[in-house]
Amino acid sequence: MDLGKSLRQLVAKITNAPVVDEKAVKSFVRDLQRVLIASDISVKLVFDLTKHIEKRALESEKLEGLTLREHLLKIVHDELISFMGEGYEPKMDKHKILLMGLFGAGKTSTAGKLAYFYKKRGFKVGVVGADVERPAAQEQLQQLSEQIGVNFYTVKGEPDAYKVVQDALSRSEDDIIIIDSAGRNAFDERLADELSKIGEVLKPEETYLIMSADVGQVAGKQAEEFNSLIPVTGVIVTKMDGSGKGGGALSAVSSTGSKISFIGMGEKMEDFQVYDPSKYVGRLLGIPDIEGLMEKVKAASEAAQISPEDMQEFTIETFFQQLKAAKNMGPLGGIFSMMGASDIPQEVLNQGEGKMKQFESIISSMTKEERADASLIRKSRARMERIAKGSGASLEDVRGFMSQFSKMEKMFTRFRKDRGFRKKMEKMLKGGGGMNLPPGMGI
Repeated sequence: MDLGKSLRQLVAKITNAPVVDEKAVKSFVRDLQRVLIASDISVKLVFDLTKHIEKRALESEKLEGLTLREHLLKIVHDELISFMGEGYEPKMDKHKILLMGLFGAGKTSTAGKLAYFYKKRGFKVGVVGADVERPAAQEQLQQLSEQIGVNFYTVKGEPDAYKVVQDALSRSEDDIIIIDSAGRNAFDERLADELSKIGEVLKPEETYLIMSADVGQVAGKQAEEFNSLIPVTGVIVTKMDGSGKGGGALSAVSSTGSKISFIGMGEKMEDFQVYDPSKYVGRLLGIPDIEGLMEKVKAASEAAQISPEDMQEFTIETFFQQLKAAKNMGPLGGIFSMMGASDIPQEVLNQGEGKMKQFESIISSMTKEERADASLIRKSRARMERIAKGSGASLEDVRGFMSQFSKMEKMFTRFRKDRGFRKKMEKMLKGGGGMNLPPGMGI
């Protein structure tokens, strides 16, 4: 079950209700209970949460100007944020990190993502392959290290993980060192002994427990078990992109008093972010994350080396650079989710991805002169036919691209010259200047 989709449907139902009174509030709360329990969130936690929501909705004073509908939805938004735990501020200084968790949680790939996270912020990072149970983990981590450009340490064939860590510490001059430890099918004495020895040698400032979102309520028990051995400073929840049980894992961990530190949202190194409950709940409810979207745009533009000077005029070449930058932002589904449009059908997203690839092929078949001056193509059927042949597209596809480009070119020109239009667009991108709440929650 997709928790976010179910919550958005529930919000839409109450938003479109002709009347919202006490009876409607109680019905909404019952529906909310069913949605949360079906998403593998503890029954006790669900009833505590929904009881609090109902009490606040019916008894607390409404903000001036709010209807009961808007009052209820604002309370749901605020209570879900509180329910999902506190936000996290990662250390931004020199420190040592120990990663631990059971088999299949995603420790090794998380070690790479965490190393990439800190490297992007200017730190010198080293990762240590101390998983002596699974040699393939050491090889995987070495490949990831080479891919992202961080230092890698291990001792091939060494059966004692703590000795691998000792060797790395003796050689490392890194600002941040990350230890990838071994997992087990279950928490046992051998794992406890191994982690204790690593802890004594490493003396980590951060100890992260890695767990998959699909473990649901069991996440709470895992957090307590590991915390009883080595104090867990934070939990990293992986596979948050495809699991409907993410809410169960997050709420279970938060209920133990442990902090969610980071969440993994996909396969790429950049699909990893500091946990922010307000942004997480915002995605569930379909609230636009304009700040996060702008950060992605900035990072993608830097990666594609697009400077403000490049945007003084709009050519097929500048559009091509933007297209490549857009690809670096990740799948379209994630981008639309940040815009508050989470429920776009997959077939529509697939068509969009396919269209972007076709545009890229068409532009790649153009000459440098054609990319700089679109009128050369517009005036010549022969050029269009050559481009179609070179890109594997049809003549109609090329004409379609040129038509789309002309519309974007006009939009760009208007944006540059019409100050009123520009201010209107900028205001829209910033969420209208108010709280970025979904339809029906405008304040």
